[in-house]
Amino acid sequence: MDYIYQITLIGFLAGIIGTGSGGLVALVLKKPKIELLSFFLGFAGGIMLAIVFADLLPEAVEFGGIIPATIGLVIGTLLILMLDLYLPHTHFFQGTDEHSCYVRTGAMLGLGIAMHNLPEGIAIGAGYMASPTLGLGLAIIIAIHNIPEGMAMAAPMCAGGVSIKRVLLYTGMAGLPMGVGAFIGASVSNISPVVLSLALGFAGGAMLYIVFDELIPDAQKIAKGHSGTFGAVFGAIFGTILLYLLH
Repeated sequence: MDYIYQITLIGFLAGIIGTGSGGLVALVLKKPKIELLSFFLGFAGGIMLAIVFADLLPEAVEFGGIIPATIGLVIGTLLILMLDLYLPHTHFFQGTDEHSCYVRTGAMLGLGIAMHNLPEGIAIGAGYMASPTLGLGLAIIIAIHNIPEGMAMAAPMCAGGVSIKRVLLYTGMAGLPMGVGAFIGASVSNISPVVLSLALGFAGGAMLYIVFDELIPDAQKIAKGHSGTFGAVFGAIFGTILLYLLH
């Protein structure tokens, strides 16, 4: 049980540091260059793809076979799809209407980000139950992925005049559900190898949806030249090297 609590703590830290760092970056850079943001989004997507196909899904198949892994993959994809339909997340660069209420926009984005962080936390918890290496890799990669989400949340709040301390507090709080998800993922995955396979497949499906619906499309949408493409390629290379070093 102590191990599950440790995983939960790691989930909380990954969520808080990820979105909180995004808030900090938004405060420091104000208006970062578009090509840098495009590269960063592609980079996060490339890392996620590397860990899903090189580690997460192979582990899912190894623990429970192809059928539970595939079922989990489909469930994870559908859950994130339903969240997008009924509680819209945010694509990082939609722009904001100058006549809209910036603070309310930031708060609504924060709510969507918080809800999407729950299944990402489940991925961390399930990953750790499969192996500490996989869990740590997922925690690092998901924290990196959360940085642009924190930036998306912080930008309208800054425009609305919210104080620096409150922006950092709110963006950090948006990452809290990740710790809850990590606890759920670790607890459920502890039941049997088949359940662990389902949980790992679920994590893979959720991450693939995020990559193909959000990260790479947004990176290409705002790309200058091939900034998004290079970001994704270097992200995939970095993710592969990271997995090798962690093993």
